Amino acid sequence: MTKVMTADEVASRLRSGMTVGIGGWGSRRKPMALVRAVLRSPVRELTVVSYGGPDVGLLAAAGKIRKLVTAFATLDSIALEPHFRAARQRGDLELVELDEAMMMWGLTAAVHRLPFLPVRAGLGSDVMRVNPALRTVRSPYPDGEELVAVPALTLDAALVHLNRADRHGNGQYLGPDPYFDDLFCEAASAAYVSCERLVQTAGFAAAGPPQTLLVRRHSVAGVVAAPGGAHFTSCVPDYGRDEPFQRAYAEAAADPAAWRAFTDRFLTGDEAGYRAAVAAFTEERR
Repeated sequence: MTKVMTADEVASRLRSGMTVGIGGWGSRRKPMALVRAVLRSPVRELTVVSYGGPDVGLLAAAGKIRKLVTAFATLDSIALEPHFRAARQRGDLELVELDEAMMMWGLTAAVHRLPFLPVRAGLGSDVMRVNPALRTVRSPYPDGEELVAVPALTLDAALVHLNRADRHGNGQYLGPDPYFDDLFCEAASAAYVSCERLVQTAGFAAAGPPQTLLVRRHSVAGVVAAPGGAHFTSCVPDYGRDEPFQRAYAEAAADPAAWRAFTDRFLTGDEAGYRAAVAAFTEERR
């Protein structure tokens, strides 16, 4: 059974108030075509769970996020995501800031349908102070160790981007890191995978070893063919990060007029319009 759909069809399945997980890491292999489709949609008041990058920045700048659960929000080569920073300074969104490992184990708890998992991460740090709702549990075994009870990060929907996928929902990464995209998919009621290239299932073996088959069809509700769909983040080995475009994006955050101009040029049309505008931007820089 084919699960192929468009990015706008994915966005149409989201509802205001949902908890949405977004895969990738910082400014690396983010499902930006799907995020841009969400920007075009009417959904609002989202709880977003993400190792944050420009996905968080764009959704925050558009007023789509009510609550953000994250360990960081960065553009990698630019340390702090500027639109996230501006949204926090304005008080536009609620922030739940967790340790990176706590995020991983919260997703893992959701995958296994557990209410929480005990971890050492966070103990002795300000994570416990800034998240007073977090609780600790004591080991019932002779060690009696006190551990943080990280609540499950259960998702209504997940959005991830991979290098290759087939029509059934299997997905393959070819870069240096899986970035927990499999956990996002399995922690969600419905997961949507965009990919650089749709391939036949048998084609996965030629592209990489078995362990690169990261996402399995049982956890995927829809597949979107989106060449360049991670732009302007990286999607190694298909392409690197578009640093000039990322700088333009970040610089526009400093001035409302500049941001309106950036939005008008790159974000008001469909995905084809975005790609055409990016191509023109690249040509101008040459």
